[in-house]
Amino acid sequence: MQGVWRELAGLVLPVDCAGCGRPRTELCAQCRRALSRDGRGARRVRPQPGPVGLPRVWAGAPYADEVRAVLLAHKERGALRLARPLGAALAGAVRRVQTGGGAVGERRGGGPLVLVPVPSARRSVAGRGHDPVRRIALAAAADLRRSGAGARVLAALRQGRAVADQAGLSAPQRLTNVAGALEARGAGGRLLAGASVVLVDDLVTTGATLAEAARAIAAAGGRVAGAAVVAASPRAFERNRN
Repeated sequence: MQGVWRELAGLVLPVDCAGCGRPRTELCAQCRRALSRDGRGARRVRPQPGPVGLPRVWAGAPYADEVRAVLLAHKERGALRLARPLGAALAGAVRRVQTGGGAVGERRGGGPLVLVPVPSARRSVAGRGHDPVRRIALAAAADLRRSGAGARVLAALRQGRAVADQAGLSAPQRLTNVAGALEARGAGGRLLAGASVVLVDDLVTTGATLAEAARAIAAAGGRVAGAAVVAASPRAFERNRN
């Protein structure tokens, strides 16, 4: 219900741009361009040191300035309509996974794309009133379908045990924190057998959570084609300009 009230409030109350604060627009054109790096598209990112098992990762934008503000507005302040532009940025990264880093349109393989969001803790979803990663993944799948690519979201993973908040933890601490924490869930887990999936998340920093998610997918019999995120730390983003 929290999410419904937030969306209704957004229809009747004046809003400012979530990225830069410009009045009377939820997201201005300049901040939309920042999400797509002014049209330059997603980039391969490599956290250093990358954890064992981390799949190839593409990110739509660096996690800084307007992009950071937009992600936080959606995630923590319930600006739910931002899911669509964030989903468009994620879709761009998914397309690069699909093409193996080649030009957009050079599709590898057939069949619909299966997007598996990294799961949020139940307490986080309850506290926020929505699941931000799943919502962005659904928006990305819709964006991909509008451009003619078959895509669906499969919420196939769950947290099998509680984990600590990753904020403030070092890379080794994050690996320890999430090791063995994710598992396949019910019918969604059974659908992973033999499937080729793209892991999706809102942000990558050290890559520990994506590596753990890839392990859980493989344990359920699935294959991870790669990972796509809306944003990556500026250092990881600038490390590879290809």
